[in-house]
Amino acid sequence: MAKEEYYRNKTILITGAASGIGRMFAEQVSRDVPVTLILWDRNPDLLAELKQQLPDTAEVHTAGIDISDNIRIQYEADHVMKENHLPDIIINCAGIVVGKMFHEHTSDEIADTMNINTLGSMWVVHAFLSGMIERGSGHVVNLASASGYIGNPKMSVYASSKWAVLGWTDSLRLEMEKLKTGIRVTSVIPSYIKTGMFDGVKAPLMVPLLETEEIVARMLKGIADGKREIKAPFMVRTVPLLKALLPHRAFDWLAGNVLGVYRSMESFKGRKPRSL
Repeated sequence: MAKEEYYRNKTILITGAASGIGRMFAEQVSRDVPVTLILWDRNPDLLAELKQQLPDTAEVHTAGIDISDNIRIQYEADHVMKENHLPDIIINCAGIVVGKMFHEHTSDEIADTMNINTLGSMWVVHAFLSGMIERGSGHVVNLASASGYIGNPKMSVYASSKWAVLGWTDSLRLEMEKLKTGIRVTSVIPSYIKTGMFDGVKAPLMVPLLETEEIVARMLKGIADGKREIKAPFMVRTVPLLKALLPHRAFDWLAGNVLGVYRSMESFKGRKPRSL
């Protein structure tokens, strides 16, 4: 089956849809085939702007939702299902990064990072999963990170949130397979991406900053192919193996002194606020 045909007439829920990967995924997946898009983001103005730019062949429903609010998620999920729009595919893209040493974080920053990056994704899937199981089909796609494989200064809380996403996603995949639900589960595991979220980072050696178009293209193909994991760039694939083979000090020397991973956040600035 061609990639485009896999998405034809699918209902796709995207969180964090107003910018970055979520926005581009909505643009690309609706370009060639008719789809129904359910777009959630905490910035409703940017969602409205995006809706105007999408092709007429796409049926688009937007909602301004902060996915750290489980009550709001459940309310909107109930509304979506009453409108007969139970998602075929859930793309969890919403996420934040603070970029500070752990002791510099406020308690609110820690809570927000974990609630949005980890719990929010869980709550979104939980709201729809029983319906997907009853239907006997669906696909859950969670945006993790290479930071879920390797610690990094100024990313302790962010890395924690993504380690949790990886563990949950893999466990969920095994559960869905064990129960023979027909539901696929995919982890997306990229390094730094040029979405603006990581503005100012210095790309480690042999780990170039990814263009948003590149990771979205990999996602579109990998999801259609039913991939368990979608990783980019190539060096991301080697990290678990290197950590397993090398003594801790040797791995830290390689990652810190040779590849420059541990210095990558030293010049971090983060996403600039966007004015409309």
